[in-house]
Amino acid sequence: MAKPETFELVADCFHCGSPIPSGASYLVAIDGREQALCCSGCQAVAEAIVANQLTDFYKFRTDIGSRPEDLIPEQLRDLQVYDSVDLQRSFVRATAGNVREASLILEGIVCAACVWLNERHVKQLPGVLDFRVNYSTHRATLRWDTSQLKLSTVLQAISEIGYHAHPFDPGRLESLQKKEKSAALRRIAVAGLGMMQVMMVAAAMYIGAVSDMDGQMRSFLRWISLVMTVPVIFYSARVFFQSAWRDLRRGRFGMDVPVSIGIGIAFTASVWATVMGGGEVYFDSVTMFTFFLLTGRYLEMNARHKAGQVAEELVRLMPATATLLKEGKQEVVPVSQLVSGDQVLIKPGEVVPADGLVLEGVSSTNEALLTGESLPCRKIEGDKLVGGTVNIESPLTMQVSQVGDNTVLAAIIRLLERAQAEKPELARLAEKVSSRFVPLILLTATAVFLYWHQSQPSEAFWIALSVLVITCPCAFSLATPTALTAATGLLTSKGVLTTRGHALETLARIDELILDKTGTLTYGQLAVVDFKASGALSESVCKSLAVGLEQASEHPVAKAMMQLSHEPYVLSQLSSESGRGVQGYWQGECYRLGTLNFVGELTQTALPAAYSVSSTDSQVYLGSSAGWLAQMTLADQIRAGAKEALQELSAAGINISLLSGDNPAVVQKVAGQLGIAKALGGQLPNDKLAYVKALQAQGKIVAMVGDGVNDAPVLAGAAVSIAMGSGSQLAQASADMVLLSENLQQLPFAINTSRRMQIIIKQNFVWTIGYNLLAIPLAATGLVAPWMAAIGMSASSLIVVLNSLRLKHF
Repeated sequence: MAKPETFELVADCFHCGSPIPSGASYLVAIDGREQALCCSGCQAVAEAIVANQLTDFYKFRTDIGSRPEDLIPEQLRDLQVYDSVDLQRSFVRATAGNVREASLILEGIVCAACVWLNERHVKQLPGVLDFRVNYSTHRATLRWDTSQLKLSTVLQAISEIGYHAHPFDPGRLESLQKKEKSAALRRIAVAGLGMMQVMMVAAAMYIGAVSDMDGQMRSFLRWISLVMTVPVIFYSARVFFQSAWRDLRRGRFGMDVPVSIGIGIAFTASVWATVMGGGEVYFDSVTMFTFFLLTGRYLEMNARHKAGQVAEELVRLMPATATLLKEGKQEVVPVSQLVSGDQVLIKPGEVVPADGLVLEGVSSTNEALLTGESLPCRKIEGDKLVGGTVNIESPLTMQVSQVGDNTVLAAIIRLLERAQAEKPELARLAEKVSSRFVPLILLTATAVFLYWHQSQPSEAFWIALSVLVITCPCAFSLATPTALTAATGLLTSKGVLTTRGHALETLARIDELILDKTGTLTYGQLAVVDFKASGALSESVCKSLAVGLEQASEHPVAKAMMQLSHEPYVLSQLSSESGRGVQGYWQGECYRLGTLNFVGELTQTALPAAYSVSSTDSQVYLGSSAGWLAQMTLADQIRAGAKEALQELSAAGINISLLSGDNPAVVQKVAGQLGIAKALGGQLPNDKLAYVKALQAQGKIVAMVGDGVNDAPVLAGAAVSIAMGSGSQLAQASADMVLLSENLQQLPFAINTSRRMQIIIKQNFVWTIGYNLLAIPLAATGLVAPWMAAIGMSASSLIVVLNSLRLKHF
């Protein structure tokens, strides 16, 4: 076998056209030539293309596509290429052992029944642990065991029932939504044009029916109507038939089944009457309710996209490229190629490409879309940067710590997807109702047809057709998911991340709220709240000495001291004693900063009368051999807005308790400042959990807000739990919601939003039930024409979606 010809490495990737990083060596022999690629992902795809003998893909492409789907041949999109470990890095996350979690996009979803069908079909596959589809965004989350099942098998199973699943990509999501809108508009245009033409012919036929139009002309007009209706049926209405066939093949009566039956029977009967030259034709009704039905679904689709807008905005936060600093040179590389330890330059106005730490520079970042806080956050050397935030003022040099699926933004998106995909109790109830409703519709329409066929045979068909169309249960299935998506999107924009589907449903019903103290009601960081200088030195000199003494310390007290002065003195012979304090020399004099006893040993004098000793706050002293110089009182400060938030919660009828492991005296002091009547200190995790269980035994619905690792058990035990954004990852993993903004005033907003969501959902159910109770009798008695039924059904679904969208402006 001849050795493949080699050639000099090119500047751009042969597969995707991206710049090849210096030092990268990913080569694949394509048609006898060694081609250079930019990364292992492109290498995996190229090898799959060669292995499946699809190299003509490279020969005949006219340009390198910018979209991910353009980089894979059609024949490979649902095959083994997605089993490549390198390719899966961008959309698959390892959770435990052989368990993997993938984020996918589903094409072909037209209603809530499609979601049900996909979830049920995929969950039956051996090795699938969980599969959830978000109806608002068409994104799916798949968890499976790689030892039992390959990803390509799941994709193939989805394809077998008429849908297509692809790895999630922000650009692809936007592209699919544009494609979905474009296709819908084309179908509406064809249906609208056909409807107008058929209606003009129908008007002539109606006039001719009361005049002297001969039978030959009437037959000619019927054939003209048939010709103009054919494109409407076989192009515009095709989506209804495809969806209905998918459902019937799986033994399910979906929402498009009665619609398709109605359209199909009406068209078939009209064709028969046209060919045979007798009977009634319904071409005008068929084209009209196809047009109105498609228009209603288009408006619903737009509203659905708006409901999921916040999740989409979060997805698009991360930039495509970053400026990598390597050996003193700047190089623009794809963000996907960044690894932990890389140094990146972030210019003013640019988006932070990954999580990391500031190495150089001072600037501010806008974190509004992540935390809901509009004010810029100041960043200096050593501060954390979160991927997806925007650098505002000056250039920053960052060292990358987390990339891709491990970033804070990726975790937020993942949790938000999980919350929107999980179904609350009301959603499951709606699914059961709608799944049983379609067979009932078919039986009702059959009964109505038989009744009218006996009394007025000429009216029986179109009356039964109206019953089929007007009662489609789309609104039932939309009532909960649209409201849930709108509510979670609104709260996310305010910095309240919902991670579980049941959270908002439960939060709306709470009557007890338990709060931790440190890190929840307080900032969890010591700060100097009082400074008393009483020696020969001025206050500014004492502050500079205190900062100089703590300059090299990482103790929490030292961090609080560092805020006292920006002009520290340089002391020599610095030393420290654990748990007591630090000592150093300045201008030949010995100075000490620390506990009362530690400083007193140096001063050898009594404590000045001006100093007061507190049992609830930490106190630090500064002194020298000449005497006492200053007393500093340190305390964990209460969060801004905490008191106002608790007052609002109390006004909403919620009982508030404070449980903390801190000193009971300190806990009582904080409780007094915040107006909390029930406060317990010295509480261990088991004590907190027992307190929650006791309340639950009394029938109370308890919510818990906590921060640290010791709060994880009680967070898991509460009916609904909320973790602070800066809290431990364990606490957040145990929580149903995360307060990213750490603004406690968002708590009453979240509760009010959840209660508003429950009201909206109940309004949706009342509307859909009332609509069907009114519509079915009207249609069955012949008062509603088929085209009016189509408007009614579309309007019913649209009203539910628009009503849910009111939450976005709450």
